[in-house]
Amino acid sequence: MRFLWLICLLFSLPGLAQESNVFDNLTVKSAILKKDKKFALYLPPGYETSQRSYPVLYLLHGGGDDQTAWLQQGNMQNIVDKEIREGRISPMIVVMPDAEMTFYLNSVAGKYQYEDFFINELIPHIEKTYRCRTEKRFRAVAGLSMGGFGSLLYAMHHPDLFGSCVAFSAGVRTDQQIREMPHQEYLRRYRTSMGELKETDNRITDFWNQNSILYLIQKMPESQKKAVRFYLDCGDDDLLLYKGNAEMHTLMRDVNIPHEYRVRNGGHTWEYWRTGLPDALQFISQSFL
Repeated sequence: MRFLWLICLLFSLPGLAQESNVFDNLTVKSAILKKDKKFALYLPPGYETSQRSYPVLYLLHGGGDDQTAWLQQGNMQNIVDKEIREGRISPMIVVMPDAEMTFYLNSVAGKYQYEDFFINELIPHIEKTYRCRTEKRFRAVAGLSMGGFGSLLYAMHHPDLFGSCVAFSAGVRTDQQIREMPHQEYLRRYRTSMGELKETDNRITDFWNQNSILYLIQKMPESQKKAVRFYLDCGDDDLLLYKGNAEMHTLMRDVNIPHEYRVRNGGHTWEYWRTGLPDALQFISQSFL
């Protein structure tokens, strides 16, 4: 009896408890992009010692960051560990790909097809390499800013692939904001995906509409409106993106797309996204049940 008590005590010590693992510099060969693409990976506690398969969250970074951002600035490993340990979410694999400044789009000129890479190469690579639950409801996508835009885009372009979508401070802008944006700012944000438009060129093109979240909401067929569970979260002091996010919420209400919409105190900051991540993870985990 004393021996069993000692064994239990030893395995309850922090140093011997099962731990998660992160890898921040993995690569996948891409024939579509014609190069190796980096991604970071979180494996939940128990992954190495079990044979079970896990749900997968694709967690997307914002503009100017890379695959390490959610690990370094976002503290996601500690946050996810705590939510799992305290029983609020299911253990899950988290994949954080590097998207550069692509806005997670296929480029207008067809030279850099990031969305095709993500859907046709990255997801199959993850599901072949790691023990993943591959049913739609066990696959989620989330992101912040540019990554929030990307998560919405993928959920709307591929509703057959994702069960839930979380967008923090999503990089969604109204057509008026795009038209009025100073030219150099427009090029800095959208050159990679939209091309080298001249200052006098029309920015609201067919290609723009095909990838505009607000346009996709308005044109969404009835059969798709309940296909994905949506969660939107944008700070009341987010001077960059509050207008587009508020418009997105209003349009979703108008066309009867079920969603959760959160406005908390804060701006376009890592503090805001870190503090919102636990609730978002719980929302995602509900889809896994």
